[in-house]
Amino acid sequence: MGRIGYLGRAVMACSLSLAGMAFATQARAECPREMLREISAAYVEAQSTGNPALLPFATDAHYGENDVVKGATEGILAQALTVDFTRSFHDTTECATFTELVAATHPHPYVIHTRMEVTQDGKVARMESVVTDEDDWVFGAEPFLTHTRAETWDEIPADRRDTREAIRAAAEAYIDNWGDPSLPVPHGTPCARLEGRIYTGSRDPQGQTCTMGAFPQPIRTGNRRFVIDETAGTVSIFHNFSWIDAGLPPDHPGTPTSQLFRVERGMNRYIHEVTACTTPRCSR
Repeated sequence: MGRIGYLGRAVMACSLSLAGMAFATQARAECPREMLREISAAYVEAQSTGNPALLPFATDAHYGENDVVKGATEGILAQALTVDFTRSFHDTTECATFTELVAATHPHPYVIHTRMEVTQDGKVARMESVVTDEDDWVFGAEPFLTHTRAETWDEIPADRRDTREAIRAAAEAYIDNWGDPSLPVPHGTPCARLEGRIYTGSRDPQGQTCTMGAFPQPIRTGNRRFVIDETAGTVSIFHNFSWIDAGLPPDHPGTPTSQLFRVERGMNRYIHEVTACTTPRCSR
């Protein structure tokens, strides 16, 4: 796909030095949706071709996978993947993007969630991915592909959109409930949860199957990072949560994970989760 406008100018202006990227500090401000769409398209093309240089990285940009900082040429982005499906959302308020990417027919299948923070002049200041494969929590790229393709994540008419605050509140209630199961969660009917290869909607497509029972012990979550797109009622939350990965010591920050939510009229409609284990299948 050819790219012009914001992204074309950014690529011309950006001199890439991808090995050894470090953290970048970015002042957040609103930015155009079209620019963010071009960045998302460039990411998908870069991953499809294994060419990180297609993305207009800022000088000293941060690149990380599963909470490990590395150079973009050293990571999954430098591998040409057979990309079967993607969906992207764009946060014009925080100048950020989120993309769900499924490579189910690649010889080594992956499901990847990626968020990018973008400067106002169209450069990627921060890029981080939760990259999952067969060694990760309940992984199954083929069933994940089947179910995500069948769902409806269309743009919501303007007069029916929720506020940013309502979208975030519905999603965070779900995560907060892990630590305190007495907290209410606004799940709609229907509501379906896709976690690796497990799809709760298969049990009752028109029912509310998102509710989770109490865990053996409370789950603590931290380091939450958000991408909110009111036009589609979506919020992505990157964070870390405790104890699911038996290979982590008690004082570890937690397992890298990503939740993606579709919220309609203040209620959760779809929930997607990908979780990257530090030990095969989190040793459970």
